Amino acid sequence: MISVRVQSEPFDPGVELAALEGLGGGGIASFTGVVRGDGGLVELLLEHHPGMTVSAMEAIAAEAAGRWPLLGITLIHRIGGLAPGERIVFVGTASRHRAAALEACAFLIDWLKTAAPFWKRERFADGGSRWVEARAEDDEAAARWR
Repeated sequence: MISVRVQSEPFDPGVELAALEGLGGGGIASFTGVVRGDGGLVELLLEHHPGMTVSAMEAIAAEAAGRWPLLGITLIHRIGGLAPGERIVFVGTASRHRAAALEACAFLIDWLKTAAPFWKRERFADGGSRWVEARAEDDEAAARWR
């Protein structure tokens, strides 16, 4: 089971984990990303191209499914305006054993950060705003899986 969703609505990690647990594996791993409020951030706006972004996320999920013996993958990424503290991304994996679930989860979040096309703009309490640039640390994290 591979589930890829790009949505503006909030998601419930408990519901997503329960669905993965229902697949019958012995190892479930997950990552939930939350918008940080560093530097007076009041909003993180995420834009995307619907067809391009979903296709890229599906390709990333397919790559993980080819590398590890997974029973399930769930990828959710939110779009639109998000406030600090809101959930922005969920990655969940299910496998018969923990190592595959944990490794695949780490791979998926590292690759989502660098290969999924999202455009992010930060808006601050002082009225300023800026586009978020790619970070070298994210590229280095993704490179370890190549």
